[in-house]
Amino acid sequence: MKRKNYPPQSSLLRFIASVLFLAVSTLSWAYDFTVNGIYYKFISFSEVAVTYGLTRANSYSGSIVIPSQVTYNSKSYDVIKIGVYAFDGCSGLTSITIPTSVTSIDDYAFDGCSGLTSITIPTNVTSIENGVFQQCTGLKSITLPANLKTIGENAFYSCSGLTSITIPSSV
Repeated sequence: MKRKNYPPQSSLLRFIASVLFLAVSTLSWAYDFTVNGIYYKFISFSEVAVTYGLTRANSYSGSIVIPSQVTYNSKSYDVIKIGVYAFDGCSGLTSITIPTSVTSIDDYAFDGCSGLTSITIPTNVTSIENGVFQQCTGLKSITLPANLKTIGENAFYSCSGLTSITIPSSV
């Protein structure tokens, strides 16, 4: 039986296709587990971040209280971060309470949460990244914590309802 010789490019193309397939299939899983309807992603052996579900179009609504610690498979994890796009597009979300264990709020975490009128940001938060409250048109006022060190670009872009913001001197 004669062996067919493939040009070298075909094996490279198969390799690239395989890598792309793995990358796309990995990205489709935005979370590792849920507890009480909130999605979480592992950061380390003892820490997690709040994240989004299967799509960035989440369905969180009403008032949300994020716990400082969650238990999954009989192990406790500290909630230390609100991840990228965690509540993106949740127009039905009206208020959220973030625990003191959280130290950062990542890019676009609350982008498009037009119904958000109230948020409590704990004193341990040291960074609010790019576009975090972008298009939160219902947000009227916000007090940023004294320990805050950085505010990313466009953090409050298009917050047309915002009438009062208190920025600490540490920024």
